[in-house]
Amino acid sequence: MRRALVLSVASLVLAAACGGTAVTPSPSPTTAASAAATATPKPSPFSLVVSYSNIIGDELPLWATKEGGFFEQNALTVADLQNIASAQGVPAVISNQVQVAQVGGSEVLSANAEGGDLVVVAQLAGVYPFVLEVAAKITSIADLKGKKIGVSSVGSSSDIATRAALKKLGLDPDKDVTIVPVGSAAQRTAAMLSGAIDAGVSQPPDSLAVEKAGFHVLYDLASQKLPSANTSVVVTRTFLTANKAVVQRYVDSLVQGIKKLKADRQFGIDVLKKYFKSTDDVAMAATYDFYAQLVTATQPFPKPEMFADAQTILGAKSDKVKSYDVTRMLDTSFVQSAVDRGLDKN
Repeated sequence: MRRALVLSVASLVLAAACGGTAVTPSPSPTTAASAAATATPKPSPFSLVVSYSNIIGDELPLWATKEGGFFEQNALTVADLQNIASAQGVPAVISNQVQVAQVGGSEVLSANAEGGDLVVVAQLAGVYPFVLEVAAKITSIADLKGKKIGVSSVGSSSDIATRAALKKLGLDPDKDVTIVPVGSAAQRTAAMLSGAIDAGVSQPPDSLAVEKAGFHVLYDLASQKLPSANTSVVVTRTFLTANKAVVQRYVDSLVQGIKKLKADRQFGIDVLKKYFKSTDDVAMAATYDFYAQLVTATQPFPKPEMFADAQTILGAKSDKVKSYDVTRMLDTSFVQSAVDRGLDKN
């Protein structure tokens, strides 16, 4: 018996030496547990309530991210996107009614100067996307004096853009014209078409509609690519501190959504048609070309210079805004991480 066992073992050794099939031992329980511990765990799903401020092309990157399924790919549940104007969107994010808001950067600056602690983690529109449209009867800068110009609300992105344009034209926004708050971008367009106001900043597709009614461009801010904090992606610092991984996944989703948007024109047009509730292929195509290719940055970094006009204009009436350190409210690390990992390219 002992001799048979020795021969059997010797035969196995000889077979292995001659190219026979070796039996790989099963990993020990300790080895298997160690491998599992080093594997990257999948993130737990996280539900977010998200808002945007207007039905305007600024929000196209957000809409594309939602419609492209990128939130779900990054384990985020965003059941729907709430349309809340910036004037209400800032209080909504401060009160945690929403966790992430896409709002005007000027409103964020004002809120923080008054003691808020909001953080801008990305910038969807970092340049002015507007042209100043005026009624047919206004044929010169001089004709604009004494006229009514509509903005969404005082201190809003449209208000800052309007005042910046007027100053470029050599007009005093507080003396030479009457600034009229009318509500949203859609309400501003409606007021222009009804004759309630004589001028207002506009963008595709609204600019196409008002031009059909006789309005024309007196000043083109958009073509100059001037920095502007038109649509900022904002969270509270409290939420950010407690949920950094979630905020990173949100920004990752936006960067991926922007990549898809820029690469797939028909997808972008279809997204616009859904949110504008439009069947106008020409208008939606023009809106896509303007926003996806000219306004939206592939790497949506928030930068201090984007807030310069807002700080100058609002700071003229508020020492708190004038002295506020804008860099305190900007966090570029999330976009930088997405870029470092190639999400804007892969």
